[in-house]
Amino acid sequence: MPKVKTHSGAKKRFTRTATGKFKFGRVFKRHLLTGRTKKRKRQLRNAGYVPSAHHHQIEVLLPYKD
Repeated sequence: MPKVKTHSGAKKRFTRTATGKFKFGRVFKRHLLTGRTKKRKRQLRNAGYVPSAHHHQIEVLLPYKD
């Protein structure tokens, strides 16, 4: 069997936690921030977690992520 390639875009965006969940950084926080509320910008600081419904899709993209 040949090796399975890791998806380059996914490896930059997702990290696997110790419990096996996938963590990602929030988007929409690079520019044009003056139009967003303080509350919105504050909420974007926190990392998000991939829902369990999409967990299998990320595992296909990242076969060797421990």
